[in-house]
Amino acid sequence: MAEPIQAQAATTTAEAAITPTPSLGERAMRRMLAAFTYRDFRVQWFGACTSSIGTWMQIVAQNWLVLTLTKSPFYLGLDAFLQQLPIILFTLIGGVLADRHDRRRTLMASQYVQMATSATLALLMYLQVVQIWHILLLSFTTGVAQAFGGPAYQSLIPSLVDKKDLPNAVALNSIQFNVARVIGPTLFGVMLTLFVKCGYSEPQAMNACFLLNSLSFLVVINTLMMLRVKHIPPATSGRMQEELKSGLSYVRHHGSLAALIVLAAATTFLGFAVLTFLPIFAQKIFHEGADTYSHLMAFSGAGSIVGALIVAWLGKFKRMGLTALLVQAVYGALIFAFAMSQVMWLSEVLLFLTGAALMVVFSTVTSLIQLIAPNEMRGRVMSIYMVAFRGGMPLGSLASGYLATFLGAPNVIAINGILLIIVAAYFLVRSHGVREA
Repeated sequence: MAEPIQAQAATTTAEAAITPTPSLGERAMRRMLAAFTYRDFRVQWFGACTSSIGTWMQIVAQNWLVLTLTKSPFYLGLDAFLQQLPIILFTLIGGVLADRHDRRRTLMASQYVQMATSATLALLMYLQVVQIWHILLLSFTTGVAQAFGGPAYQSLIPSLVDKKDLPNAVALNSIQFNVARVIGPTLFGVMLTLFVKCGYSEPQAMNACFLLNSLSFLVVINTLMMLRVKHIPPATSGRMQEELKSGLSYVRHHGSLAALIVLAAATTFLGFAVLTFLPIFAQKIFHEGADTYSHLMAFSGAGSIVGALIVAWLGKFKRMGLTALLVQAVYGALIFAFAMSQVMWLSEVLLFLTGAALMVVFSTVTSLIQLIAPNEMRGRVMSIYMVAFRGGMPLGSLASGYLATFLGAPNVIAINGILLIIVAAYFLVRSHGVREA
């Protein structure tokens, strides 16, 4: 029997020798795309990416429409505020529902509402009756849908992959969002150019963007229907008020969770105004039009893709919290430099770098919170995080928009950059569990 065994061993050794060893690039690619080995995650990713492209196309078109109608940075900030205000008001309730009910069905309902608001704005534009209050009302309605769909979406992702691949999934999810940040604004710029060359007006090009965004929701709704993930009912189902209190108590008694959420709130409050004010930079600093605005947005989105790819490649690593704090300090310095720049190519480079830095911060912080939160509490924990993350955006946009009417947008962005560095320095010194996370 020894000879057959030896022969079999020799054959195995020969096969191993013949099998090519993966190159360094192949191993890096497999590591970077680990979450794509899960079928449900792939389906969800491509559907969400399609919808996000439409959403970003609408965002830039809507911002340009608001500026065209009002000529006011305040209304730009107000529109952003009203879209995000429901996140503050209703997301905690959405988190409880995400833990109680089928997250996929909740998310589908949210997509239907957002599809309807985009279609309504397209209709108003087609009839040439759109007014600023229509846009503000539809923005608020969209925010309500996102307040309930957001916690369900964030809670669904960990159900699609193993825990070891969760940071990779979070980073890849950020990539689809930021791929859309590049493609969406670029499509808006291309459509605007083509429509004008063909004899159509800018409003007609914007209207086409709103209509395409509405249709894009059909794709994500279809992919949600294709998911195989099963809803696991909660073991207990108490009163909503009691479950909400238990979620808040859980976060409060986990020091690192609370600190990470405060960090996210400060970063969005101070850091996202640079994107809100990009139309003003395009008009007032560079004296250009909507195509330059979409161009600047694309540079920011491209940087975010690179940042998310870096986090996807790193996966779960040591001292993630310390890394997030150091990169946030860099982000503050970069947006300060962008506010001071009046050279187009330098501003483009700085926007690219700010996008990369911001995405490293948020992908890392989101991964840490997802890893800490248990499945039965994840909807509530993520809803609290979303209130901080998304709630900081409208409050920051409103405050920055108000100050910009007196100080000017570049000065406000510069001040925000300095404050971001101070926030990072505080957590580097005092930590509160973030530095060690």
